[in-house]
Amino acid sequence: MQGAQYEDLRRHAVRGLMDLDHEARSEGRRGFGGFGIGGALEKENLGTIVGWVTDELPVDMPRHLLGISEPDDIFTAVEAGADTFDCVAPTRLGRRGGVYTLDGRMNLAGARFKRDFRGVDEEFGGYVSENYSRAYIHHLLKAKEFLAGTLCTMHNLEFMIRLVDNIRAAIDAGDYEAYRDEFLGRYYAGR
Repeated sequence: MQGAQYEDLRRHAVRGLMDLDHEARSEGRRGFGGFGIGGALEKENLGTIVGWVTDELPVDMPRHLLGISEPDDIFTAVEAGADTFDCVAPTRLGRRGGVYTLDGRMNLAGARFKRDFRGVDEEFGGYVSENYSRAYIHHLLKAKEFLAGTLCTMHNLEFMIRLVDNIRAAIDAGDYEAYRDEFLGRYYAGR
């Protein structure tokens, strides 16, 4: 569903797609299996815009949000009714040496990582943190080795997947708000 930051356009787009879905189903065709929410989502209005769309959609059909980039976007989208997400941010960030950590983002291209032999985020763990040091990835970045971007991307994708898994578990356990506040408080503490 498109419509930028305009509520009337967003709701109109949803209703038009719902009409197409109902028409297809009434004719014995499949209709839509779910819906994608995208296009010009201003970060400060993300929850409001997603809410306009999800208000119009049936609760039993998946709602996929395109274009999120930071952990707070995922929490905002979940609260507004989105089910799944995608974005190029974890890979774009990784190609340049940026990584997500429990304590916020950092860029391993920085000189301070030249002799830092810890894993990317040892508390988080994961394949990259358990097998490669910050210093090694820093070296790869400075040498312009493609492996650097690959390792950072692998770490970022694992980070985001685990974050969504943890959100799901917190919802199931009835601890969502506490998990959100703890995670975001730590992630953004350095800002």
